Amino acid sequence: MTDAPQYGFDTLQIHAGARPDPATGARQTPIYQTTAYVFRDAEHAAALFNLQEVGYIYSRLTNPTVAVLQERMATLEGGVGAVCCSSGHAAQLMALFPLMAPGRNIVASTRLYGGTLTQFSQTIKRFGWSATFVDFDDIDAVKAAVNDDTRAIFGESIANPGGYVTDIPALAEIADAAGIPLIIDNTSATPYLCRPIEQGATLVVHSMTKYLTGNGTVTGGVVVDSGKFDWSASDKFPSLSQPEPAYHGLKFHETFGPLAFTFHGIAIGLRDLGMTLNPQAAHYTLMGIETLSLRMQRHCENAQKVAGWLEADPRVDHVTYAGLPSSPYHDRAQRLYPKGTGGLFTVALKGGYDACIKFVDSLELFSHVANLGDTRSLVIHSASTTHRQLTPEQQEAAGAGPSVVRISIGIEDADDLIRDLDQALSAAGA
Repeated sequence: MTDAPQYGFDTLQIHAGARPDPATGARQTPIYQTTAYVFRDAEHAAALFNLQEVGYIYSRLTNPTVAVLQERMATLEGGVGAVCCSSGHAAQLMALFPLMAPGRNIVASTRLYGGTLTQFSQTIKRFGWSATFVDFDDIDAVKAAVNDDTRAIFGESIANPGGYVTDIPALAEIADAAGIPLIIDNTSATPYLCRPIEQGATLVVHSMTKYLTGNGTVTGGVVVDSGKFDWSASDKFPSLSQPEPAYHGLKFHETFGPLAFTFHGIAIGLRDLGMTLNPQAAHYTLMGIETLSLRMQRHCENAQKVAGWLEADPRVDHVTYAGLPSSPYHDRAQRLYPKGTGGLFTVALKGGYDACIKFVDSLELFSHVANLGDTRSLVIHSASTTHRQLTPEQQEAAGAGPSVVRISIGIEDADDLIRDLDQALSAAGA
């Protein structure tokens, strides 16, 4: 699309990146289910492999269906480019890959999805990387955790599982002062509720499996590049600023400017890590994004009503939804997330661990699954599932203690959801 900034979000979520198929006139983006693409001639092939021309070589790297999704996500997040990959976890590794080296570290929030905590505390050690976990509400502690080997700060806009809202501008100031990128996982908020780049983030990652697709059918991830970071300002990021041996000494930042990170993600990240998003998954995600704003409005409305009802129930110890006036994050949410604070929160039951298990098993409308952001309302007991590998101290820091249940509110009738919660609470206390 031309002059995209003149269009509103509701228009861009349908049209950005998409054009009628030139061969058939098909209005919906086709699924280009192909492995490879025919080159015009030998010179064309050489230009593509030398990164002298943009085009399609092999679907591990680029695919027309995926390319539409990448452009749409970059547009909705206000970035210059995006790289799609096979899952949200893949997106996190893709984001870190050009930044890190053995001995380097990241500063990460203690309030992250359990799988991310495990990935950062355990798996990345195999690459010689490390993570320092800090309570991101303690800005001084975040500053103190950054050292000469730190290459990024990583947090979630609306943290999973508790729905806590992050002060992105405050973190951006720390990252800017240290000359390192701020990476924000925007999965729970989506670009409809929060645009981290406008608040100072360098890179935005998503598990597109969640709200973006919205129907629980496929997995996918994306890294969106703001294009605003100067990768050549120091010697901290040689992968982007120094000659790349695999491309005859090409310097990504010097050659591609604001798109350096995006081109590196495709030409090096997808080429060598191979965490490719398949075109059918991209197609499902594109269809989901077309209704993102409508769904997010309903998610927020329902979550506000259900969280308020739960907070008033004597069987409940507390609710973490930032949209509630009682939340310590309420003022921040009103300032940084004016459209709403999503559909994700936790509820702590007075009956503890056993009550949580009975509660989850007694729900009928809510589906007990390891997912969030579906049109259907979902529930899980994090301490026994998604955060099971963590220590009790890590579980509590992440907001996933033994008496806590994570709830992802869908777009059903809110009164029906409340009735289901009521009967499940009664069963849990029986």
